[in-house]
Amino acid sequence: MHRNERYVIGIDSSTQSVKAIARTREGEPRFEGRAPHTLSNPDAYRSEQDPDEWWSAATIALKAVTDVIDPDRIDGVAISNQRETMALLGADRRPLAPATIWLDRRARDMTTVLSDEIGAETLHSISGKPVDVIPCIYRLRWLRAHQPDLLDKAAYILSVHDYLVMRLSGQPQATWTSADPFGIFDIVTKTWSRKLLDHLKISEDKLPPLNPPASRIGVISQEAAIATGLGAGTPIYAAGGDGHCAGLGVGAIEPGTVYLNLGTAVVGGVWSATPELSSYWRTLVSPTGQGYMLESVQRSGAFFVNWLLDNFAGGRADPTVFQRLETEAMRLPVGSHGLTVCPYLVGCMDPHWDGNAHATFTGLGSDHGMAHLYRASLEAITLEFTRALEQMQAKGLATHRIFVIGGGASSMLWRKMVADATGLPVHRSLSNEASALGAGMSAAVGTGWFGTFQDAASAMSRTTEAIAPDVAAHDDWSGLSKRQARVYFNNCDKL
Repeated sequence: MHRNERYVIGIDSSTQSVKAIARTREGEPRFEGRAPHTLSNPDAYRSEQDPDEWWSAATIALKAVTDVIDPDRIDGVAISNQRETMALLGADRRPLAPATIWLDRRARDMTTVLSDEIGAETLHSISGKPVDVIPCIYRLRWLRAHQPDLLDKAAYILSVHDYLVMRLSGQPQATWTSADPFGIFDIVTKTWSRKLLDHLKISEDKLPPLNPPASRIGVISQEAAIATGLGAGTPIYAAGGDGHCAGLGVGAIEPGTVYLNLGTAVVGGVWSATPELSSYWRTLVSPTGQGYMLESVQRSGAFFVNWLLDNFAGGRADPTVFQRLETEAMRLPVGSHGLTVCPYLVGCMDPHWDGNAHATFTGLGSDHGMAHLYRASLEAITLEFTRALEQMQAKGLATHRIFVIGGGASSMLWRKMVADATGLPVHRSLSNEASALGAGMSAAVGTGWFGTFQDAASAMSRTTEAIAPDVAAHDDWSGLSKRQARVYFNNCDKL
């Protein structure tokens, strides 16, 4: 550590915890603090958190950093937040009820209601999001139907980002990418949609002001300085949604670069100059504010693999289980000797948007073992993403390379599958905390370290060598993709 080294702090308030990471101009993580959140599930359809815990966890994480670093050397902070999570506050800025998070499915019946009332195509064209239970608009419609007094009493409707900025600076502020996932944000005009708000009978005054990425949206208040150890007056810059920030963190903000998060959910995206719409992706505002991100999402990615091992392979307590299965599965051919998986363990987002979809294993025979199940599962998840990517390519979007992050990126087998199935070189990103890094990049641009987001990404992100695709395997993967894509429809026919 150099005596005169300067830092930005990227704060990632995710579903399970808050991370605060101080980074240098070169993107090196120097100091880090973490603190957990509590997730509550009152019933099978509700997932909630206490907004006060967002703040208490943030103060613990930030104090862990400021206890070992001079706050005068911090040039700015920015926040990455778990998306589609919403808090309702009263006029006293206290929560009126537990916050609903993106996993919440109480509004599952409202997808049909809003589609009938407004039109699925209209909802999609304004928000960029195909009809699905996750965006906050459906929970707002549920509140209008079931708890209208609570909705009317709310003085503030805030994302995690907006709430934490309020606690840090005194005033709630949204960014284009913290607002985007709500489903009431117009991705073309970059404003709260008057049409959708009017339908919900919600005043725009309840929603925070909108700000473009990297803009200065406040400073650390004296009260927040005492709680966090940050210096009073430290600038706060606009970042936003964690998926948006992750794309920025790996540099997927220009034509040709694809990002793929092989995490609990599998999320991949490509930058687009225009807001292209399709059932194969959600259309997001770019984390730079220039252009858009086309984002494919599978609810069960590594979650599916972990479920498989926990239920059928004796669990993950044995540290060698992954290594053993990787080695055995690597010896198997593409197609896993005829075993095909539908990976919709917790419903399907793109391309079918079917919350009632289920997972299946098709073609099981006496010659199949655990390695076949493991490999076929990775093949299925890989091909779900590959088909979405092919649809993006059909729109004329350039795709030259893939940067992978998340826990699944440590699997050499999985990275090779992605390379062979897509025909693109796959680079493993060394930025495992990509969302926090993206927030840090936003602060770095805002504070003037870099003139552009491209400069920040070039200086602050890191990757390893690429795995090149095996061209000879293309036909095998293409044939498997056609077979695996049919499994969902075969399942539907049997329901």
